[in-house]
Amino acid sequence: MKRLICLFVFSSLLLATSCDENNNFIVFSVQDDVALGQQVKAEIMANPEYKILSESQYPQVYAYLNGMKNEILNSGKLAYKEEFAWELHVIHDDNVLNAFATPGGYIYIYTGLIKYLDNADDLAGVLGHELAHADERHTVRNLQKAYGVNALLAIALGQNPSALQEIAAQIAGSLAGLSFSRDFEREADANSVEYLSQTKYACNGAATFFIKLEEQGGGQPPEFLSTHPNPENRIEDINKKAEELDCDTSLSNDTGYASLKSALP
Repeated sequence: MKRLICLFVFSSLLLATSCDENNNFIVFSVQDDVALGQQVKAEIMANPEYKILSESQYPQVYAYLNGMKNEILNSGKLAYKEEFAWELHVIHDDNVLNAFATPGGYIYIYTGLIKYLDNADDLAGVLGHELAHADERHTVRNLQKAYGVNALLAIALGQNPSALQEIAAQIAGSLAGLSFSRDFEREADANSVEYLSQTKYACNGAATFFIKLEEQGGGQPPEFLSTHPNPENRIEDINKKAEELDCDTSLSNDTGYASLKSALP
């Protein structure tokens, strides 16, 4: 596929640059994405509200989750498999049904979500959704809209070095930068189906979370799966995507999910 060529005017200079691997014009480079993700990670690690489980203390938990993550990454469907960090962290809070991705492929999952979901395929669907947000660079595309192209280009060119840390602190402190548009949520849902279609997991795993919410009386989905569009439409769209791809929607034979839950604090 031919990559688009984007033209952008800055400081009276005409700059020609290629779009990113997903054909989106983003002034931040891949390296800028990774650097921002590292800054957000530093903010999260320094914030006592985020109780990150140590991999050395919970090797079984991280071995299982990283195995799932790596299977999705090896689907061959992610544009930045080699460039991004794809680093996964577990946050200890059983009262929060949440997961989020930050720029550069840093993924965070709450213990409450892992314990809430019924099987590996459900979690794989959510994890695929979050990997898609990172791979499609949704947070940086949001920032570009919020701050403007000129402001982000100034950061990318090193003209405002403190701004990167300020943005990272905002993301880590409020997660405001991780609230995505209707189109971004649909894109992440669809990508999750594509990723899982090349794995052992049910390709429509992202839909089962919404199905469980509805079966238990609905309520507001957590921020990581947003309410845009509503759960019924998202279930329909995810399953329609699975039909289009003619991929396997039967549950995998992954029997380790119960052991994962029991290994959590």
